[in-house]
Amino acid sequence: MNTETYELRFTRGKLPVGNGYPGLRPGSRIDQALGMVCEYDVPVVLRDGTKIYVNVFRPTAEGKHPVVLAWAPYGKHDGKEDYYAKLPGCGQSMDLHSEYARFEGPDPADWVPHGYAIVYVDPRGAWGSEGDLTFMSPQETQDGYDVVEWAGTQAWSSGKVGMNGVSYLGWSQWKIAATNPPHLAAINPWEGVSDFYRELCFHGGIRSNFTAMFPGTMCRASTRAEDLLAMAKEHPLFDDYWASKNADLSKITVPAFVVASWSDHALHSRGSFEGFKKIASKEKWLRVHGRKKWMDYYTYVEMQRQFFDRYLKGIDNEVSHWPKVNLEIRERSHVGNYRAENEWPLSRTNYTKLYLGASRSELSTTPVKEAEQAGYSVDDLKDKGQNAIFEINFKERTELTGYSKLKLWVAAVGSDDMDLYVVLDKFDRTGDRVPFPSQSGFDHGPVAYGWLRVSHRELDNERSTPHQPVLRHQRELKLQAGEIVPVEIEIWPFSVQFEPGETLRVTVLGSDLHAHEAWKHNAVRSVNRGMHLIHTGGKYDSHLLVPVISAE
Repeated sequence: MNTETYELRFTRGKLPVGNGYPGLRPGSRIDQALGMVCEYDVPVVLRDGTKIYVNVFRPTAEGKHPVVLAWAPYGKHDGKEDYYAKLPGCGQSMDLHSEYARFEGPDPADWVPHGYAIVYVDPRGAWGSEGDLTFMSPQETQDGYDVVEWAGTQAWSSGKVGMNGVSYLGWSQWKIAATNPPHLAAINPWEGVSDFYRELCFHGGIRSNFTAMFPGTMCRASTRAEDLLAMAKEHPLFDDYWASKNADLSKITVPAFVVASWSDHALHSRGSFEGFKKIASKEKWLRVHGRKKWMDYYTYVEMQRQFFDRYLKGIDNEVSHWPKVNLEIRERSHVGNYRAENEWPLSRTNYTKLYLGASRSELSTTPVKEAEQAGYSVDDLKDKGQNAIFEINFKERTELTGYSKLKLWVAAVGSDDMDLYVVLDKFDRTGDRVPFPSQSGFDHGPVAYGWLRVSHRELDNERSTPHQPVLRHQRELKLQAGEIVPVEIEIWPFSVQFEPGETLRVTVLGSDLHAHEAWKHNAVRSVNRGMHLIHTGGKYDSHLLVPVISAE
């Protein structure tokens, strides 16, 4: 990558010293109850001389211990703020952990008594560490390599280092593991994006509000921090800047225990699946749940330890008997059964076209003969009818698990572009909508999401498959007046079981379903104006492609 093709924008840092951040406080103490040495603000000198700081929690027992490394800019200190409290429906709280736990990372109280050392890092520029704070940059990746090697060569280290954690602590693993530090022995990304542009900052070409969080309360710099929102505005298309944030997943060879979910659409769901598919590791496992990610992470600590016991301690345990893929097949919120599988996506998937019929708002397994159209206004965001709905009622038990896409023929009236938001919902036999956990803290989400800015509709033909369209995002193709164009909208992976008499509904909307609830502080300006038209039937083969799974 040519790093000279873009210039980073920075915002000035400001540490809240005295208000949750204690500042640098080097020193150590012993927690006798846990048999744990706690070392604070240990300096690590990177290859260019920059000094960053880590906290180390390790057994008091003599000997060398494997290391579990947690990498994120959220602060290794014991800040007063409970980030989980920002989403009260997330099912998690710092009150459920020991005083040593940090946001989205391993709790030393769960690991050190089992013979592990935990290392929490303040990356370059974060909090008290020197330098400028950047996010998933080549510099941060290089620094991660250096810290893995530092952790693997300390007197108390066995030389085996693993990485563990959720979200930022997950996606940083893809980046660092792709550089293959010699002392990195295993990774455990628990839901983490792997394509910074498509999964975190832009959804189908529509800028995500998540960019406003970096930097912010959760990641502070004492000097300067990369202004991700400013960069997103300057780089609305995929270019070298965004490519620099993505790992070459094919270079990852260490054993990997990857956890994904059906319930973190708009954040980590897609990236976790893509990571599992594309890494070159010969020993890799995928576990997929439909719950809330933080609760799931802290519920399955023993499973994490089993994985690291095998690859950091050399213990021959039940990990070798784990199914390569373990999926929760959802029925409704927090109701579902796990099933062992051999691969992802499932080889026995029967991709089935459900054709859209505008006149009856239906989905049908047979093509609609007559050309029809459905339309909705996008000028009034408060208009409850700002959508088009299509439904199918299942006559027999039907499981949908995997990738899906919505192909539409669309036109805009009064605009040269369109923002399309797609949700899939389940309705029970009484006609009530079945809600699912969604986006970390919601209980009323749909089955699945999809997004598209129509000017970004150009497909990457080399990477696309019939069931998973991949967009190039390298130029804008504006609409001409009266122009009707085909578009393919990627629906992020999902799993749901339908009983006879239950209904699948696909809704195309002109605004984000949860934008008014989740990100009030930074609403994204839409290109939507006038009216959207969806053409179906006849030569317009608008359809929803769904992954039907046989009972075998």
